Amino acid sequence: MTAALPKRRAADIAYDVIESMLATLELQPGSAVVEADLVQRTGLGRTPLREALLRMVAAGLIRQEPRRGLRVSDVQLADHLDLIQTRRALEQLIAAAAARRATPQQREQILACATGMIHAAQGGDLDEYMQADQRLDHVCHDACRNASAVNAVEPLIIQCRRFWYAYQHEGDIVEGARRHMAMAAGIAAGDTEAATAGADLLMDYLEAFTRKVIDA
Repeated sequence: MTAALPKRRAADIAYDVIESMLATLELQPGSAVVEADLVQRTGLGRTPLREALLRMVAAGLIRQEPRRGLRVSDVQLADHLDLIQTRRALEQLIAAAAARRATPQQREQILACATGMIHAAQGGDLDEYMQADQRLDHVCHDACRNASAVNAVEPLIIQCRRFWYAYQHEGDIVEGARRHMAMAAGIAAGDTEAATAGADLLMDYLEAFTRKVIDA
């Protein structure tokens, strides 16, 4: 039986919910972010939502404008290749650390999440694919035990998801799932070279996707 994921803080859950709303463009770039509206739409409390929003502002995903309040930041096409280059280095570091440090339970969870991505991609279920991707990130980040790398990569991941969702007609989620599985299998096996190579393959996929969008 696959072990359950550990219980998470209310603020972390709120962060995930807002992340999903940003990534799927439910919160559109440039749109106002109203705390009371988020409380009503998500059913979450004001305190965890406020903490999550502050983290989003610090990461540049939401901007605070004088006299206008909070607004969703724009999707920057021109800067996206630089973002992926930065994310590549962090993902390689995280994958290698997770391969060394993951517990047996985490290795099992990592494979289960990647398998969920494969099944969702094959079934064409984009929402489940994105949720499984989010779960995979959480376990890998916990397993690597490098808070500095995780804090640096999280906003980049959200920007990539948002970019991918905005231009998903150019993407191939089956291939994306396969690349995630290559990284997950390396981590689960405790093979740092395979894990790093898998992370590199995943970033190659995202870079090729971005270039396809730019050239379209």
